[in-house]
Amino acid sequence: MLHAVIPAGGSGTRLWPLSRADHPKFLLPLGGGDASLLQLTAERLAPLVPAERTYVVTGAGHAAAVARQLPAVPGDNILVEPAPKDSCAAVGLAAAVIARRDPEAVMGSFHADHLVADGERFTEVVGCAVAGARTGMLMTVGITPTHPDTGYGYLRCGGVYDSGPARKVEAFTEKPTAEVARGYVESGDHLWNAGMFIWRVDVFLAELARQAPQLHDGVTRIAAAWDGPDRDAVLGQVWPELPKISVDYAVMEGAAAAGLVATVPGDFGWHDIGDFHTLGEVLPGGDDGNVVVAGPVAQVLSCDTTGTVVVPASDRLVVTLGVRDLVVVDTPDAVLVCRRDRAQDVKQLVDQLRERGNAAIL
Repeated sequence: MLHAVIPAGGSGTRLWPLSRADHPKFLLPLGGGDASLLQLTAERLAPLVPAERTYVVTGAGHAAAVARQLPAVPGDNILVEPAPKDSCAAVGLAAAVIARRDPEAVMGSFHADHLVADGERFTEVVGCAVAGARTGMLMTVGITPTHPDTGYGYLRCGGVYDSGPARKVEAFTEKPTAEVARGYVESGDHLWNAGMFIWRVDVFLAELARQAPQLHDGVTRIAAAWDGPDRDAVLGQVWPELPKISVDYAVMEGAAAAGLVATVPGDFGWHDIGDFHTLGEVLPGGDDGNVVVAGPVAQVLSCDTTGTVVVPASDRLVVTLGVRDLVVVDTPDAVLVCRRDRAQDVKQLVDQLRERGNAAIL
């Protein structure tokens, strides 16, 4: 049976000051309606897996909010990390817990902060990946590129796997330069790496043991105690010693080199909500290209303004006049104004605030 895991971590620093450490982006309604990104992810997975086989891996500070937003998910399926350890520890713990409950399970991992336009097509693509996983492959869902993008990693694909539509993955590549990204897209042999993984838990844990034995031993020990009275004690003892590494580096790159990874190309309107510029591209706007995010349109007045993303997250009226291609974020304790083409650089501001000792506002 399929089990779905939703890693829900990070503070979304490029979406500051809307996204904060205590209320990160996956808990925010950034999909154009009232549902949070986390809730939209769970809704998207509902046709594939019931709530009782849905898991969320999140930090201790967010567990209560996750439980409130997803009341149908059993409390024991919310796996709480004592501290962030990157994706491999989170995904590995989920795989180990699921393996104890259902040793023959297929598990899919889907980030909490992505948007998908075509849910029906998404379900179809994941179904194809599940079929590949049952044969013993570590599967990914690769996104068919719509343009050269330097913000994503890529999958270099080889031949067709098992009569298609899946293709073998020859290598995982880093975020490229603009010139390299153009070459990737023109080649037709590269897909965006969306970080969606589907595999049999026994196959993944065997690869984890082969390539990252310390991580494997640690998450296996924690999982053995997960449904018993010693969970907190074992978690507190073992978790701090686990390596901090992504699942791509720890397992998937080595597995691809060994011929164990395949991907199903996806073309379902996928977006990684990473910054305000992306939100402006994804969410519907007016004829002037202006987009209002996560707040009432009535709180915004735009005159002679084009291509501007406004986030009215306080009780104030936000007015723009004679500007274009800006981001304006108004919160009770901080206001951000920047050019849309500098939206990625908001993370630098967050780093500077932290260095200045302004962590409380983050």
